[in-house]
Amino acid sequence: MTHALRGDRNKLEVKRRLRANMTPAERALWDKLRAKQFMGLKFRRQHGIGRFVADFFCASQKLVIEVDGEIHEDPRQAFHDAERTKYFMELGLNVIRYSNEAILKDLEATLFQLASHLNPLLVKEGAGGGSS
Repeated sequence: MTHALRGDRNKLEVKRRLRANMTPAERALWDKLRAKQFMGLKFRRQHGIGRFVADFFCASQKLVIEVDGEIHEDPRQAFHDAERTKYFMELGLNVIRYSNEAILKDLEATLFQLASHLNPLLVKEGAGGGSS
């Protein structure tokens, strides 16, 4: 893993604080992603990548998942989010954003969308709706 993907070691306390103070949506999603429960993939929470901390990160898929609350609607925060996304993409990472509301309203739909992103064949299999 490149140095940038390991993150800034000086942010250890920030990451610990973020892990301890996860939003209800982050907790709900983490309950499904942790311990390789989701598609057998290892996810990390509040993972430092360069100067930023990603909400969730899957190294094997080069995937960052960001969970956005109301604060992300603020123009200054939106600018910061765009900067983070650009930085992650420059490192060759894919970025997916979900709102707190979407996760809390329908976690299963969020997980299906995530699985479809990771395995596009699921969209075709799930869309058919046929039964045997």
